[in-house]
Amino acid sequence: MPGLFSRKRLVASIAIGGLVVFSAVYAQQATAPTSRSDLRPTAIQAKTAGSVVELLGEVHYEHRVLNDALSSLVFDRFLKDLDGQRSYFLASDIASFEPLRHQLDNALKRGELKPAFGIFNLYQRRAVDRISFVLGELDKGIEKMDFTVDESIDTDREKAAWVKSPAELDDLWRKRLKLAVLSLRLAGKNDADIRKTLTKRYKSQLNNIYRTKTDDAFQVFMNSFSETYDPHTAYFSPRGQENFNINMSLSLEGIGAVLQNEDEFTKVVRLVPAGPADKGKQLKTGDRIVGVAQGNDEFVDVVGWRIDEVVGLIRGPKNTIVRLQIIPAGSVDEAPSKIISIVRNTVKLEDQAAQKKVVTVKRGEEEFRIGVIKLPTFYEDFDGRRSGDPDYRSTTRDVKKLINELKAEKISGLVLDLRNNGGGSLSESNSLVGLFIGSGPTVQVKNARQRIEMMGDPDPSVTYAGPLVVMVNRLSASAAEIFAGAIQDYGRGLVVGSTTFGKGTVQSLRDLEYGQLKLTEAKFYRISGGSTQHRGVNADINFPNIFDESEVGESALSNALPWDTIPSARYLPYQDYSKRLPALRKASDARQAADPDFIYLKENIALAREMKKNRMLSLNEKARRAEKSALEERRLAMENRRRAAKGQALLANWDDSEQKAEEEAEAPEEPGKEKPEDEAFVLEAGRILIDSLDPQLGKR
Repeated sequence: MPGLFSRKRLVASIAIGGLVVFSAVYAQQATAPTSRSDLRPTAIQAKTAGSVVELLGEVHYEHRVLNDALSSLVFDRFLKDLDGQRSYFLASDIASFEPLRHQLDNALKRGELKPAFGIFNLYQRRAVDRISFVLGELDKGIEKMDFTVDESIDTDREKAAWVKSPAELDDLWRKRLKLAVLSLRLAGKNDADIRKTLTKRYKSQLNNIYRTKTDDAFQVFMNSFSETYDPHTAYFSPRGQENFNINMSLSLEGIGAVLQNEDEFTKVVRLVPAGPADKGKQLKTGDRIVGVAQGNDEFVDVVGWRIDEVVGLIRGPKNTIVRLQIIPAGSVDEAPSKIISIVRNTVKLEDQAAQKKVVTVKRGEEEFRIGVIKLPTFYEDFDGRRSGDPDYRSTTRDVKKLINELKAEKISGLVLDLRNNGGGSLSESNSLVGLFIGSGPTVQVKNARQRIEMMGDPDPSVTYAGPLVVMVNRLSASAAEIFAGAIQDYGRGLVVGSTTFGKGTVQSLRDLEYGQLKLTEAKFYRISGGSTQHRGVNADINFPNIFDESEVGESALSNALPWDTIPSARYLPYQDYSKRLPALRKASDARQAADPDFIYLKENIALAREMKKNRMLSLNEKARRAEKSALEERRLAMENRRRAAKGQALLANWDDSEQKAEEEAEAPEEPGKEKPEDEAFVLEAGRILIDSLDPQLGKR
């Protein structure tokens, strides 16, 4: 059900001076008895609201004042969190709420929650009305729907005007139902199965409403309030707190995927490096999960389900199989077109450990051996270290060992691959920089009292002094950004790829009498003085960005704290690449323009962004089938152009392409094997490194 249970929650938990964990967690909703009576706040919730107000005012990094201006932001955020697609409330409902716009601040200070609960309860009633309407339309029969008329539906109503009458809402939901039916038809379902599927789906959504508890309403409102401070500040009810702790400890087996609700769908935000889904190579960032099955059991349709309930289905005992019905990222049709199987497991430290390989890069007739170290996260075996184990695992220890092994193999340079590295231990990020520099600062942290703490490497020894390239992408975040920023500031190596996530804030957890508050207390700054917050680390040389920056990254999150600067630390750069960068970029751009894998990737990115711009979907079946056929032909042509350029056999149709992709995903895993476009990135990083060794590049 879009609205209440479609809140996007991408947050990180970081402790200053200790473990830094970049994780994604979501506002989890509690299970409730079947009831549709109005919800009422409890005394403990009222007291907790006052505690949250006090903590945010005193401890949050920005010390924002809760006044009428902030009240207005909370008001708008609450309505967006409930009805982001403006498909439930009427314009008259919004008008009736308007007097509360500048009153929520005073109500919160008093612990008065009745105004917020009043809005929530009306939303619940409107949602019941809408779903009941759709179920009534299904009862009339799908055969009564006319798919020959030329009408369309706007798939993004976030900024649309509020609907003025129940009749207009009926028409909107009639179209939404037609869209669901048509999408399932295009996926090959017959009308009888479609009616059965959709009836079950909407009844499930109705049951979700009946099971809503007072904690659900309270948590949604408190998060609407807390997130006006910044997107990583969040309130967790006791149930939400429990789920947060599970996510942080990875104590339950699952598939290793970070999920969020987007409208009524469960969307894959990120794959945990070395997790079951990542290893399986079938589930992708941006995919939407619409069905879950245990082993060979029947699928459970989870469209409109609450995120905690979807996660509950996906989690399960180790070594058991979960099957997922997937709408692939970028798909126009809202119907499953792929079924994948994943064996549940825990993410082990050794699976996330750094790994090395050597690739050969040619330059003319000469061949160069380039060492590549893939680092999925910044990790440390805290228990092993505390117990005095002399062989405990850590990022710095493992990378140092791999570097020495690569040096023994006579490499010409080193590529450190931090793509998709969401962060981890801050102390490990700090010490890893120390492998490449003598003693010096690595990162600055400014707290809410405006005090600046400097972290650095006290060890003057250098493990690797040779040519270095650091690869990053939009999912490189937090501790990974600190490392890349330090290497760039020192001029110790080149950073290549795309702009990083921009997660430069520090959070801590505060226990409350009822639940927990996670709030931002500090910000990271590079040694050059610039924040990693919001803007991230910009690559010296760019590769195609497969992630849409309007959807992924700190800058895509509402109320993200701004980028700013503090005074630079005192440090001595190793070299200045600025004068050579234009020539290095020009050489790389020329290679990318001629490389079949880069060309294919850029074409796919352009196609995805073109499709995203088209918010209007036709509800004419003939037109939609023609659109689908044209899209498949276009994708096939792109794939065959790549194959022809690489001397590979051409495919006869798009189904062959999808079948081949599934076969490759199900093939036994080969150590170090990557997708062609990922392999192209690694090789290009190696070529850039070789370019950097040529003192004449740019002078000829």
